[in-house]
Amino acid sequence: MTKTSSGKRTSYRWVVMGLIFAVWALACADRANLGVALPFMKKEFNISNTEAGAIVSLFAFSYAVVQIPSGLFYKRVSAITANRIFPIFLTLVSVFTALMGTTSSTFLLKMYRVGLGVAEGPLGIGCTNIINRWFPPKEKGTASGLWIAASKLGPVIVPPVCVIIVELYGWREIFFFFAIPGIFLSIMWYFMVTVKPSDSKFCNAAEVDYIEKEQAVAVIDKPAPVRATRDLGWLDKINRTKKVVPLKTTGEVFRSWNVLGNAIGYGCMIGISNTFMLWIPSYLMNVKGFTSIKMGFLASAPFLGAVIGNTLGGWMSDKVFDKRRKPTMMIGALCTIVMMAALVYAPNNAAYLGGVLLLAGLLLGFGYAGFTVYPMGLTTKDAYPVAFSLVNTGGQLGGACAPLIVGIILDAYSWNAVFIYLALSSVLCFAVLATIDEPVGDVNAAQ
Repeated sequence: MTKTSSGKRTSYRWVVMGLIFAVWALACADRANLGVALPFMKKEFNISNTEAGAIVSLFAFSYAVVQIPSGLFYKRVSAITANRIFPIFLTLVSVFTALMGTTSSTFLLKMYRVGLGVAEGPLGIGCTNIINRWFPPKEKGTASGLWIAASKLGPVIVPPVCVIIVELYGWREIFFFFAIPGIFLSIMWYFMVTVKPSDSKFCNAAEVDYIEKEQAVAVIDKPAPVRATRDLGWLDKINRTKKVVPLKTTGEVFRSWNVLGNAIGYGCMIGISNTFMLWIPSYLMNVKGFTSIKMGFLASAPFLGAVIGNTLGGWMSDKVFDKRRKPTMMIGALCTIVMMAALVYAPNNAAYLGGVLLLAGLLLGFGYAGFTVYPMGLTTKDAYPVAFSLVNTGGQLGGACAPLIVGIILDAYSWNAVFIYLALSSVLCFAVLATIDEPVGDVNAAQ
């Protein structure tokens, strides 16, 4: 599609980014709202903690399983992804969200959670696909940062909104409420987003040229290095900083302990995050005895902290540690051990718990960006998607196992045992990260 110049450059790409932000925030809210409804479901259906953990984990298992197939699927249908396939998945997310409000048995609830995971799995890849096509390299970092921020916004707003819905109507209405926006966003996406800026009637020639010419320059010019480039003395000695030959093939990626170790550590951290998202509301109501209103605000605290931690950790990784990713990941794991110990001895005090949960989320999120950026320093550009899919699959599988294990622990022991288990997960993360290498030198030179 050829466009003629029509005056001042439009900024329609940021309208597209706004839609991506809304879609991803809603998607993450749809996976988090079960945590608030769970205490009421357990009472109505007489669900044990172990079975509740299985219901929670089924989403994450199904979500993890479809990650690699989704990437291959998008690659095959990329010409029609944006305004044809993507809205179908988004509509299915709304359908399965609404169905959870109609459930009459735990079996149906489990099936709907599996359906939600399968439907939502391709959305993240679809969002990043559009960011990659619609933004020049110098704006992709900002756009990607907004996308990540949307993933934290969902869990922040879910508890208080869900509590209000429960107080006014009931737990089933939570899922009906969150299903409705997805239908409207699907329609908006269909009419407003195209795969390429050049195909959009809202994007003029000047904006298309700006996006495409900047992308062309990035292909010709050497991009900024993703590895550490300067010596940090004693830190590099304990950080296992060394020159590493870039991984070029799928086989090399799957045989790399650096990639596998990163995936294991990521799984530990996502497991803790998912436990906070889906079990903390029950802890606050059933163990600490808080009202649903107070629970709603306290349950948001870890994810408000995570937004701060993600931003701070990413900045320190780039600027303070000169593109070293391990320090922020290991600091996050080490400090999370301390925060889990603080929760073991937490009194029934809302201010104390709010502060501890906020700080726990901040420190947990401190190293999050490192887990996804770390493989960039290990691989060539062609091999990175394989490495990232492996790391993300490991992370999601770890996130799926933790809520189920927590349910089993609660049926046998107590919440103190849960926090000890989460602390041990952080210990495992720290120990594994200590064995992987921090790549140094400009990987792009080897590409």
